[in-house]
Amino acid sequence: QLEAQSNFSKKELKVLYRDKLYDDLELSVVCHRPEGLEQLEAQSNFSKKELKVLYRGFKNECPSGVVNEETFKQIYSQFFPHGDASTYAHYLFNSFDSSQNGSIKFEDFVTALSILLRGTTTEKLQWTFNLYDINRDGYINKEEMTDIVKAIYDMMGRFTYPALKTDTFKQHVDAFFQKMDKNRDGVVTLDEFILSCQEVYSTCSCSIWHTMHTIFVICISSANLVCME
Repeated sequence: QLEAQSNFSKKELKVLYRDKLYDDLELSVVCHRPEGLEQLEAQSNFSKKELKVLYRGFKNECPSGVVNEETFKQIYSQFFPHGDASTYAHYLFNSFDSSQNGSIKFEDFVTALSILLRGTTTEKLQWTFNLYDINRDGYINKEEMTDIVKAIYDMMGRFTYPALKTDTFKQHVDAFFQKMDKNRDGVVTLDEFILSCQEVYSTCSCSIWHTMHTIFVICISSANLVCME
């Protein structure tokens, strides 16, 4: 019947039908529908109205409903045109990707954004600790801190202030451990991290505060990348 109603042969119609099935299957695999708004509202610090706005912005940037690391890096690098944001974006992507499956879903995005913008100080510090804990072993070692801090300075590029010497970031890492590694065992635990940061917040006298503040600002900026109408 279709052959008679169209200008396609039976063979061509079979190919078109097969391609349609393939496209449908591909869409069913790639596209991701988020959890109900009621559930997300209960799990986050956002209202249903706010979640609708967030989702609209997320879908505009990520029509498939998920964002992979390469896309995340491309979006993120636009905000730091004078530096190399790829390494820091990699670490940040892993922190957003809660299930560690190589993609960020809307639920992951909302969870991180909720903590960074409206979470308690402790929740923000726990999230940041996980960002620093690159190998996810529950500790931050000097190598991990060096990698993160260097990535931040690479990202800021020539706009770092004051102007950096080659070994400046290493000095900041040393300051971090001197302040936070309470028992001098070469690693920082979550408890040590939170306690030290709270001390920094109360005194605002430690040089590591600048590094911590920079990280929070960058994280919040990243969380807003796809939040555009």
